Amino acid sequence: MTTDDTTIRLTFKEMCARFEVTPRTLRYYEYIELLQPEKEGRSRFYGPTEIARMVLILRGRRFGFSLEEMRQWLELYETEGTEAQRNEWRAMADRQLLALRQQRVELDATIQELEDLHRETLGDADKKP
Repeated sequence: MTTDDTTIRLTFKEMCARFEVTPRTLRYYEYIELLQPEKEGRSRFYGPTEIARMVLILRGRRFGFSLEEMRQWLELYETEGTEAQRNEWRAMADRQLLALRQQRVELDATIQELEDLHRETLGDADKKP
């Protein structure tokens, strides 16, 4: 492996280590066509494009996007270019932000309910002889 980003090539094992994913995860990403490493015999090598895609996949997962959403979004770059991909990213982000905000409202309500029940339980404990 060299330090020049244009010629970097990671092995399967290096890719797993760099991104802290299991071999099963990496194989699955290949299976569903999120990643397409170069193959030489039984060996796989991941170049700059695949490394960049992996960064985007993991970031998308952290934001809550499904793997299928990420696959379609990454494919959009190949078929329609940067502007279409950017526009789709904005639409995906808008939808996800709305969903996350709704989840936060629901989570805040659940926390409040649990805190109220907790206080009531503490109060009941004080009443017992």
